[in-house]
Amino acid sequence: METSSHNDFKPYNAATRAAHSHHQGMMTFFWGHKTEILFPGWPGNDSGMYALALIFVFVLAVLVEWLSYCNFVKPGTNNVTAGLVKTAIYTLRSGLTYMVMLAVMSFNGGVFLVAVAGHAVGYVIFRSQVFKKSCGSSGPGSDRRAGTQTNLPSTKC
Repeated sequence: METSSHNDFKPYNAATRAAHSHHQGMMTFFWGHKTEILFPGWPGNDSGMYALALIFVFVLAVLVEWLSYCNFVKPGTNNVTAGLVKTAIYTLRSGLTYMVMLAVMSFNGGVFLVAVAGHAVGYVIFRSQVFKKSCGSSGPGSDRRAGTQTNLPSTKC
């Protein structure tokens, strides 16, 4: 039977973790293009790939807002078909939302900023009143689809 002495024990602290792994993930925001977002090794150390990753996250966030806005079910559609289409769109939107969240969990400041900017741009384009003609709305904060007054944007699909 082997016994080990207390001298064989090596504490697993930040220094040994850094020595044994190339990236365990940071728990505070940091700035820079040398990071991993969503997939191992991507975008790596290349500034161009980092820019592409930021564009990808931005587009994902805009796409989430577009999917939240669009109504893919036409009036008079069979209830089963309508339910399946809505479920598929909801599932896709949820998956894309989780991808944006996981990208932000890289704790890279640039990724955080483009994710927020993507949601903001998507909201302005698809859900705000900025690009819509005014046709009898009840004023700021009105939601014509729901027919209710709100102070915040609707989170309904």
